[in-house]
Amino acid sequence: MSVDDGGTAKVADGVDEPDQGPDLDDEGEAVLKSVGRQLKLWREGAGLRAAELGEALGYGENLIYKVETGKRIPRPEYLEKADEVLGAGGKIAAMKQDVAEVRYPKKVRALTKLEAQAVEIAVYASLGIHGLLQTEGHAKALLEARRPAYSPDEVEHGVAARMARRSVFDRSPAPALSFVQEEAALRRPVGGTMEWRRQLERLLEVGQLRSVTLQVMPTHADAHPGVDGEIEMLKFGDGTAVGRSEGAFAGRPVSDPKQLRILDLRYGIIRAQALTPRESLAFIEKALGET
Repeated sequence: MSVDDGGTAKVADGVDEPDQGPDLDDEGEAVLKSVGRQLKLWREGAGLRAAELGEALGYGENLIYKVETGKRIPRPEYLEKADEVLGAGGKIAAMKQDVAEVRYPKKVRALTKLEAQAVEIAVYASLGIHGLLQTEGHAKALLEARRPAYSPDEVEHGVAARMARRSVFDRSPAPALSFVQEEAALRRPVGGTMEWRRQLERLLEVGQLRSVTLQVMPTHADAHPGVDGEIEMLKFGDGTAVGRSEGAFAGRPVSDPKQLRILDLRYGIIRAQALTPRESLAFIEKALGET
């Protein structure tokens, strides 16, 4: 359930260019083609050639054709400009929501959808700060460190996908969110000192939310069930759940109650050995003061 938030590349011309691999699924293709057809109909209805619309929007003729054939993903500002130029009265701009739902790779969309449905999210993160807790700068620095290297556009799009997942904190009613972070992840100055400080400040901010329990596992703690790798569990309102652990069941997502009980047991022991939420916030404040 831990995912790579890359998958498509955003360019500086108002559109996103999807990979031609498996992340561009049938649902995404259908939506993009439908949006493209509607844009073409509006353009033709206004009596404009593609080149003329491109000039009015500030984009090239070739890009207009690619959007209209579903080969490029129009960004919100593209649709807003097209709505204004074509006099659509909000009908084109209204398609932003449809496009937003397929903008990211399907594995990111699937995870975001699960997180949006979960009533409880429990995470033990070992080597790094969990994606839901990362600042934009922290996420950018991590993606820039990947090898083989991502292009600048891929990095930017990956950051946007990761930041989109943070909407889980804004849900109402809010899900119960529990995080246990290894101390080592708090000590690594990813992105430089200033970004490191911003990341610690973000942890303090999130840790004070009423729906969030944030704990730190100190490095000097004895061995615990998380030394084999991260654990993540999502629980839903109908009593079902899905979980994954790098150290169990070959790292595959599981939903069988017996397997979930094992993950629950391990996570419970991890929480018991970690600092309390109050101690954890004090620990992070102290780490911030030392930066």
